[in-house]
Amino acid sequence: MQLSYWEIKNWFSNVDFTIVGSGIVGLHAAIRLRERFPKAKIILLEKGVLPQGASTKNAGFACFGSVSEIIDDLKTHTEEEVIQLIQKRYAGLQLLRNNLGDAAIDYQPLGGYELFLKEDEAFYSDCVSKIPFINDIVRPLFKSDVYAKVTDSFQFKNTFEYLIFNAFEGQIDTGNMMQALLKKAALHDILILNNQTVSQYQELNDEIEVVTNEVSFKSKKLIFTTNGFASELTKNQVKPARAQVLITKPIANLHIKGTFHLDKGYSYFRNINNRILLGGGRNLDFEGETTTSLETSEKIQNHLEDLLKNVILPTTPFEIEHRWSGIMGIGNSKKPIVQQVSNNVYCGVRMGGMGVAIGSLIGKEVADLV
Repeated sequence: MQLSYWEIKNWFSNVDFTIVGSGIVGLHAAIRLRERFPKAKIILLEKGVLPQGASTKNAGFACFGSVSEIIDDLKTHTEEEVIQLIQKRYAGLQLLRNNLGDAAIDYQPLGGYELFLKEDEAFYSDCVSKIPFINDIVRPLFKSDVYAKVTDSFQFKNTFEYLIFNAFEGQIDTGNMMQALLKKAALHDILILNNQTVSQYQELNDEIEVVTNEVSFKSKKLIFTTNGFASELTKNQVKPARAQVLITKPIANLHIKGTFHLDKGYSYFRNINNRILLGGGRNLDFEGETTTSLETSEKIQNHLEDLLKNVILPTTPFEIEHRWSGIMGIGNSKKPIVQQVSNNVYCGVRMGGMGVAIGSLIGKEVADLV
């Protein structure tokens, strides 16, 4: 593409910071850089029409970890690491809410629940028995008990009569959140260019040459916030994980309110505008779901529908209105990667499926690393 003088002058000359990925992490990084460097030229490159990955495709859970997830994390992380993860997630949620305001993101403090299928009796018993232990771990952070056993008042079927409730969790409107972030970035004079895929970059003496499918330009610093698409950049420390989702048509007198996890956190659902939004099922096909393809699969979509029919809405007629998928970034560790890759290249990736909770904080951290 032949650029005009004006395009070169206003967009691609004297660029201080280039951020790849305009999702939650990238936008927070850009806004934080503007706070630190009021006169800097900041460009965000996004390969999609809207942010790809999971930022506009997630379920909108303002959550930081169910009992089963914490128990699972303790198998591969130290107790101190798990506490730090929860602390980061909760701090990230507070930062998100403070940056945008609860009204802008439609934050609803309805609490989070974990339910257990009848076939998982041993696991259910283990989780319930460890509630006091998990509460002891997180009490210094929250100053009170977080998790409690409560009676199921939602009329779920094929599950145990008790749920594990977390009063500190809630839900947001993902679309509202991302629009609010994009508006804030625009107000902070941050340039966002869509349909730009970075094909290569080259480190020069004191700057980076960035090449996209459309343009080539120089930038003093380059920051990657591409999360699930950062496999090559991180030498496979990040792997993509597709999360499939469906949503029902509006249901009259919907009695389910809150955010819910089941099947060890691999499936999750919530209410939104008198609908049920349900996602997950990745554990049915780990290999197939380790992909950056945004297609949906019949196997997992059928599984989600079965959960709706047999567990979540066993006596309520429903129709599926829409299906989609998003790409998360996971790895052997759930600790996000915030690091300097080379002299002028940085990254903030691997949200571990907790991008809503931790993304704002990781954006701030990578911006502060520059």
